[in-house]
Amino acid sequence: MCLDIGIAVCGPNEALVISGMFQGGKPTFINGGRAIVCPCIQTVQRIPLNTMTLEVHSPRVYTSQGVPISVVGTAQVKINGSSEEMLSYAAEQFGGKPVDEILQICLETMEGHQRAIMGNMSVEEIYRDRKTFSKKVFEVASVDLHNMGIAVISYTLKDVRDEVGYLASLGQARTAQVKRDALIGEAEARRDATIAEALAEEQRMESKLVNDTEIARSKRDFELKKASYDTEVNTAKAEAEMAYSLQAAKVQAKIKEEEMQVKVVERAQNIAIQEQEIQRREKELDSKVRKPAEAEKYRLEKIAEAERQKVVLEAEAEAEATALRGEAEAYAIEVKAKAEAEQMAKKADAWKEYKEAALVDMMLKVLPKIAAEVAGPMSETNKITMVSTGDGPIGASRVTNEVLDIMGSLPETVKKMTGVDITTRMAQA
Repeated sequence: MCLDIGIAVCGPNEALVISGMFQGGKPTFINGGRAIVCPCIQTVQRIPLNTMTLEVHSPRVYTSQGVPISVVGTAQVKINGSSEEMLSYAAEQFGGKPVDEILQICLETMEGHQRAIMGNMSVEEIYRDRKTFSKKVFEVASVDLHNMGIAVISYTLKDVRDEVGYLASLGQARTAQVKRDALIGEAEARRDATIAEALAEEQRMESKLVNDTEIARSKRDFELKKASYDTEVNTAKAEAEMAYSLQAAKVQAKIKEEEMQVKVVERAQNIAIQEQEIQRREKELDSKVRKPAEAEKYRLEKIAEAERQKVVLEAEAEAEATALRGEAEAYAIEVKAKAEAEQMAKKADAWKEYKEAALVDMMLKVLPKIAAEVAGPMSETNKITMVSTGDGPIGASRVTNEVLDIMGSLPETVKKMTGVDITTRMAQA
């Protein structure tokens, strides 16, 4: 039974430590997998790889200034399963121990380092520079826990408090300092405002006096310049009045000259208008008389030319049509003659072949037509008056006998024309 083989399985949040025979003198580590184990000659231990949260309390620890304070920190730690060396450390330190015991070991280690850092720093440094405190605890604790196979993921300072009111005194002192600075600042601001106000008033009065002086100086200069200007204005006014008459005479002469120029321009414009009127009438005559006459002449010429062309084209078309009709009729006659000649040739060939039988057959086909033609005029007759001598048949039988006599004379006529005795041939047939 000791040689029975078993299978050990672990999840992704734990590691198997297999030791004993067939391991080469050192344990084998398996993360999130399975392994074949012989229970009697091999040992299997499980190491948790979960992240563990530690709340590190350090109550009443004296700082470098001798002030007791209490600090609460939070750390995240775990056994590093990605490193076989750290797994080896963890298996050596925590092999076979429950998770609670591992947590307690880590917590005590973190608290010892936290207390040591607190003893080397002042209250002000811990309270105001929490980042530096957290960094120091993290670095120191990481070294020791690494030797246990545990990695510190993070550490933060959660709370700082004291039981002697030191932090409150720091706040009150800082508050008083701020209030003092505020009062001093307000007093200095009022002082500066008063000084600035006095300086501003002094500058205002100085500016007012300077301004008044400048105004008086400006008035004096104005009066002097005004007297000088009045003299110059009066002199210029007298000169202007004396020059006015001369200038008026020059202007009148200029006006007369301009009036003469205007009359000359008006006369030239009238002449130009008359010339334009003559040209307009010539153009009007040209557009209303000459152009229509030429257009009418051109139209009549074109009409005569078109009529002549029409007569010529009609005559040519008629001649061409007559020629085409003549050609068509000649071609029809030629075709008909060829057809009749071909028919007569075929009949001649037939007569040569069948000879008298063909003639008899033809005569038999023609006799009904001859009878119809002989009786045709009688069928169109409205009234027949017959005169009889008393011998022979009388009435309608007479007419019928005459038709039959005509038909009876046909064989004799055919015999005379063709030499064929139809009566004899029919009897032989």
